[in-house]
Amino acid sequence: MASVSLVLLAALLLLVAVRTWTQFRRAVHSVQNHPGYRTLLNTLGPVENFFPRIPGLTPGSFHMWQRKHKDFEQHGWDMITYVPCFGSRTNFYVADADAIREITTHRHRFPKPIEQYRLLTYFGGNIVASEGDVWKRYRRITAPAFSERNNRLVWDETRLVMQDLFDNVWGDQREIDVGHCVDITLPIALYVIGAAGFGRRISWKADEVVPLGHACTFKDALHTVSTNVFYRLVIPDWFLNLGLTQNLRDIKTSFDELQSYMMEMIRARRQAEKKEERYDLFSSLLDANAGEGEPSLADSELIGNLFIFLLAGHETTAHTLCYAFGLLAMHQDEQERLYQHITSVLRDGRLPEYEDYNSLSYCQAVLYETLRLFPPVHSIPKSVAEDTSITITNANGQRTTVPMPKGSSISIHTPGLHYNPRHWPDPHRFAPARFLGEWPRDAFVPFSAGPRACLGRRFSETESVAALATLVLRYRVAVRADPRFAGETCDERWARVFASRPGVSMTPLGVPLVFTRR
Repeated sequence: MASVSLVLLAALLLLVAVRTWTQFRRAVHSVQNHPGYRTLLNTLGPVENFFPRIPGLTPGSFHMWQRKHKDFEQHGWDMITYVPCFGSRTNFYVADADAIREITTHRHRFPKPIEQYRLLTYFGGNIVASEGDVWKRYRRITAPAFSERNNRLVWDETRLVMQDLFDNVWGDQREIDVGHCVDITLPIALYVIGAAGFGRRISWKADEVVPLGHACTFKDALHTVSTNVFYRLVIPDWFLNLGLTQNLRDIKTSFDELQSYMMEMIRARRQAEKKEERYDLFSSLLDANAGEGEPSLADSELIGNLFIFLLAGHETTAHTLCYAFGLLAMHQDEQERLYQHITSVLRDGRLPEYEDYNSLSYCQAVLYETLRLFPPVHSIPKSVAEDTSITITNANGQRTTVPMPKGSSISIHTPGLHYNPRHWPDPHRFAPARFLGEWPRDAFVPFSAGPRACLGRRFSETESVAALATLVLRYRVAVRADPRFAGETCDERWARVFASRPGVSMTPLGVPLVFTRR
């Protein structure tokens, strides 16, 4: 009897193996065996994304960032295929600017796979985690919030935050030693999103009293939510409710409190007899939502979209500024060039005004070069809604048409694109001047591209340019000297200073800087 069972088990396993192999070969044939990886596991799941690269098992997600454009060079094309045996459909990784323009422009052929964004609907439906008519409705109501008046508010609030830092935190100190630059850039971004996003101005040394009926201040709730978004999104409610550690209890409290604060702000705005004219995102969104002839958003959708604004406007900008200051510290010649540019625009030594934005072209060039070298996300996912194909070109000028079966997945490979030597000569070099004059705009997607491009791009750019100009005008930035690394090479220093890990956005692990007053 046991032998019969073993024979049946072996037959079943053989049947599964044959079926899996047949499906795998069919998938390879469906893409005409276009070069790429053939692995056992998929590259899209939440667990596999944290696997290291194991040849034949999984290519690893963070491997994308580490290899930049090398995988594409190895396979000879700027589109490669990932065909797994188990667990998922074929995935196309793309670093070809023309192909990416086609993918991002034709969103009906290549829609956003919103199932991968479900975690972002914690507070409610929003513009990031939606498609089709729902996305159109969200965009129609949220887009007006990102206005020119809001851009001016962002600039003014950034300048106030920087002045507050200089006057009330750094004061008369000639040198300020910062162990990790995000200790400065995270509060900058938090205070700007507090004022320009939620209409709540926060200072560096504010000693707020917890309002009646709340467990923490708005500032503390905003800070904890902003810095713990990733954990809250991946930790299930039942586990968070156990409150096993103080950190988990603080995360739960802060998310609950932020939702409570936002509901209070919505009610207060609606009940106010006289509507004050304000241009923060929160107020603008409420005004747009109350407009005649527009389908209104439910309160959960209002909060859901505000949460997305917070998520996009805080951590991403803070990390980008951290990388920017680190790059300027590592390249003193570029920092001096930036300083001379700023002083040529602000000849009287004054702090920059919003009207100076377009004149501060080298500040924007530094920002763009930072985003090229350190894109906030290393993959922008899309789906293939119908059997289609895309024609790509390689470095030798050869062209080929790659079939893309319905149901496949696409990953716009931002490091591969941003480090592609076809589009960016000497791509590993920090060269802001490449963004002066003409440059390949289709090969630059830190904010995505096409109709689904980030609505908050100008918000982030305005804040970043204002912060860069204001700080470099007043302080010189250098990498903190450490005797432990006295003998390191330039490459070793770069690897140490810019060590990063994936998160909600690309996250620097430790950028030790010294700011010296000019």
